[in-house]
Amino acid sequence: MAAQMIPLPHSLTALDLERQRKTACGSLCLNVSLLAFCLCTTRFSCAQEAAKLGPVQPQAPVTRKPSNQGERFPIREDVNGFKTVIPAARFEKPVRFAIYQGKGSSDEGLQNVIACLAGVENTSVSKLSAEDFRNVDLSQYGAVIFSGGVASAQSESLGETGRNRVREYVRSGGGYVGICAGAYLACSNFSWGLGLLNASTVSSQWRRGQAWVQERLTGAGTEVLGEAHAPFFVRYNNGPILKPAERKDIPAYVALAVFETEVAENETPAGIMINSPAQAIAHFGSGRVFVSSPHPENTPGLVHLIPRGLSWVVSGKSTALKAESADQ
Repeated sequence: MAAQMIPLPHSLTALDLERQRKTACGSLCLNVSLLAFCLCTTRFSCAQEAAKLGPVQPQAPVTRKPSNQGERFPIREDVNGFKTVIPAARFEKPVRFAIYQGKGSSDEGLQNVIACLAGVENTSVSKLSAEDFRNVDLSQYGAVIFSGGVASAQSESLGETGRNRVREYVRSGGGYVGICAGAYLACSNFSWGLGLLNASTVSSQWRRGQAWVQERLTGAGTEVLGEAHAPFFVRYNNGPILKPAERKDIPAYVALAVFETEVAENETPAGIMINSPAQAIAHFGSGRVFVSSPHPENTPGLVHLIPRGLSWVVSGKSTALKAESADQ
């Protein structure tokens, strides 16, 4: 029996295959050409737009973000050029500090202050609640510290008894260090304030925002905080803009540093921050007061600034106050 030939359906001849190859190659070349044309057109359009905008400006080395509620402010390690701006503090004798922990205090801010003192020899820090401030013997501490947060809430938590005990402690020779909210708390123009500092705030509109701003030391500042002749950056977050108050019962404060730049968001008044105190010192009775409007405790290069303020507070030196008092 002869073998039966079964033809393949749709058999392709060599000519058919060649035609398909040329068609495919032609489509590929057309697609590549179209792609190249689109890329060239896009680059030409971008070049035209760039020409309209002019040369690209370099990005500013310091940035700031709007102060939206709950938004975390980014800490830039290079903000002060990876340099230690303020030299380290030294304490010749052991000294204990008490830092307020409770309603109105920021846990992060509290930990930042403690971290600043962690490597400082002869220092230790105890966390005290509002109840502790009303009951413990504060004289065992070289200074009390009130860090960032909400000043009115801190005051409310202390209560009248706690506020009076802090005042009497400082009047009798104790030290007070206030940072941001703690600086507000020390002021004299609030019914809930401690009145340790002969200062008031320039404006009741306090939500200026958060930003990297510049400050520079005064002559008194170089004596207390160390040699730093060039302006440097510091983290600011709605701290008080201070001005002298008119009290006659306590001496004037002395600015250790003043702001060189400012932030004025949320329709707060512009121009009032520049040349206002960033850090200041004063006497209250036999005690000493140091306040900081911004946050050097978590600004790279400035971690020694708060310990330096504490060092002045416990040392009782008054030469800077005398040297600068004529300039107030």
